[in-house]
Amino acid sequence: MSTATLALGPIADVSLSRINPVAQLTAMAVVTLVLLTSLDVVTPAVVVAAELCLLPAAGLTRPHDLWRRTWPLLLGAGSVGVVNVLLARDADPLTGVGLALRVIGLALPGVLLVASTDPVRLADALTIHWRVSTRFAYGALAALRLAPLLVAEFEAVRLARRTRGVEAGRNPVARVRLLGGVTFTLLVGAVRRGSRLATAMDARGFDSGIPRSNARGSQLHRRDAWFVVGTAAICAAAVTLSVLTGHWSPIFVG
Repeated sequence: MSTATLALGPIADVSLSRINPVAQLTAMAVVTLVLLTSLDVVTPAVVVAAELCLLPAAGLTRPHDLWRRTWPLLLGAGSVGVVNVLLARDADPLTGVGLALRVIGLALPGVLLVASTDPVRLADALTIHWRVSTRFAYGALAALRLAPLLVAEFEAVRLARRTRGVEAGRNPVARVRLLGGVTFTLLVGAVRRGSRLATAMDARGFDSGIPRSNARGSQLHRRDAWFVVGTAAICAAAVTLSVLTGHWSPIFVG
């Protein structure tokens, strides 16, 4: 069972899940490069519109599921836009909208990847196609699988303290203090679990330096290449539209 299964439900067999994870990561790199080199509002608007069209392909069709996965992203994007408008000398709302859209455009591909790709497939693809160290790839995979346990442990500690009558009530200072205690408890447990996991991986030969085989395998298909090409084409169209409308503002100019 993968991390996404534990945290947000099983990975559905959707259209985007048929794209190789390294192809998705390559497409994400193209989007990141384009959005980080442009300061206008048109380019991220076009890119975000294209990303939103991929939501059904990732199985994110229900508003509840979409909100549960993206509310931190929307909150962060809105905060970035508002803060930059308030602190800028020329308080242009369009600038804030562009910055917010850029944050969404950078983060939304990660949401699509997590929603449609099993972490095991991702680790296999990284080790086979990009020659990533198996110790790093599968160590990260194991860490991701253990991450949902923090949520369960946080709830268990919170309920245990409530059972003993340790509650903050409506006092914000007491709430912060209790949260700090719970966080420290989770940190200690995570360090201990990480140490046991590292020992177990070393016992299985992940630190031996001997090349490891892969039982599941990972193959690149023509659709993966078309996915990357399509992403590059959309980004090129976004930049072209920005230039034609006079909004193009690259970071390397003036």
